[in-house]
Amino acid sequence: MKTRGRVFLLDDDDLIVSMLARALKGEGYDVQAETDPAGIVDKIRSFSPDIVMLDLKLPGASGMDLLKEIMDRGIATQVVMLTSDDSAESAVRAMKIGAADYLTKPFNMDEVKIVVNSIVEKGNLKQEVEYLRKISSDLVYKEIVGVSREVRKLKEKAEKLAQAGVPSVLITGENGTGKEMFARYIHHAMHGQSPGVYAPFVGVNCAAIPETLIESELFGHEKGSFTDAKAEKKGVFELASQGSILLDEIGEMKPNLQAKLLRVLEERKVRRVGGKHDIAIDATVFTTTNRNLEEAVEKGEFRIDLYYRLNVFSLHVPPLRERKEDILPLAKYFLEFFSTKYNRSAIKGFSPEAEKLLLAYGWPGNVRELRNVIERIVVLETGETVLPDHLPKEILFRKGAAGAAAASHGISLPEAGLSLDAVEKNLIFQALEKSGGNKTQAAKLLGITYDSLRYQIKKFGLE
Repeated sequence: MKTRGRVFLLDDDDLIVSMLARALKGEGYDVQAETDPAGIVDKIRSFSPDIVMLDLKLPGASGMDLLKEIMDRGIATQVVMLTSDDSAESAVRAMKIGAADYLTKPFNMDEVKIVVNSIVEKGNLKQEVEYLRKISSDLVYKEIVGVSREVRKLKEKAEKLAQAGVPSVLITGENGTGKEMFARYIHHAMHGQSPGVYAPFVGVNCAAIPETLIESELFGHEKGSFTDAKAEKKGVFELASQGSILLDEIGEMKPNLQAKLLRVLEERKVRRVGGKHDIAIDATVFTTTNRNLEEAVEKGEFRIDLYYRLNVFSLHVPPLRERKEDILPLAKYFLEFFSTKYNRSAIKGFSPEAEKLLLAYGWPGNVRELRNVIERIVVLETGETVLPDHLPKEILFRKGAAGAAAASHGISLPEAGLSLDAVEKNLIFQALEKSGGNKTQAAKLLGITYDSLRYQIKKFGLE
């Protein structure tokens, strides 16, 4: 069961600690309670709590001094002071040092719950906003678009993995096939129905981050652990707590980091750069790669033990050319999405000729390439229907696509080859003849716009 957050309690009164711990656990929090202040700051850092509830007066220690030490050491947590002093003086001092709030003894348990819930919810909101600022405002899928047998089987498997709550999933496939979308699909299936719990999805491109920074990015660092470490920083494994982390292009990860990742996956703990304590993590780890990891293992470029650990639960997303039934549903989905995004509601669909060309093309860039093509059409073209001349030249004239389109019209390429310009000129001439010189009708016969036909007529001197 996912917890709402972590709370660390420190009070020398066993009864108070027991009462608070029981109430907060009943609210769904993971609670660590202590009554002895000895070495407490290191214990707090190791537990990595969202909130520390700290008694102001402790045997042999001052709660105010401990609060200051927590702030000075840059520990990323919110502190609520517990005090029997109902005057404003101690509260003001604590707030100036950095406390988030204070509670006065004897406690009203409803007030305790409200304060803790409010602080955690604000922290979750801040974390979510910070994360959303980092990622693109592009599509975030909760649903996988596709009707092919391959996609149906992948969705069934993904749903089983989500229901089981597996700790990690390896997703393989060519660039642009939608590996991240399947990771998000599983993440949403796991967490999308959990009311009141923010489940982050944090992605890291292992190939894009400099080698000198990636360990700090993944595992975090302690204040002063290196020159620019001016404050404690949580790594993405901690930021993804209660949610999911995506390690993209895992096949590019350096061997020394592979060993550390293996330890994290096996022990479910991380240690920050410069840290002395392990921090428990609770996140689903998705790894994606376009490499053949078996070959990388044989070449000594990828650890065999990490490969076997990652490959326990895996998905392989086939390229778009191997699931052509998904091309048109995806194209129509993107057309509707971008028409809404760019307020271009006039575009209704694709002409039959344009659909044939989309189906005939090999899509080396997979779903990402298809998405980019449709977005460009929506932004730059006019009219209610997507026509062949709206498509990029690589789709109109690329060897596979052109050949398939020509074959569908009964045209075969001679062994000696031919002039594409000559064929195009001849077809335009035939269309003008069939239409009796009516350019509008000729354009319809050719499946192109009137303006495009005028350009071609001028180009080939057919005025």
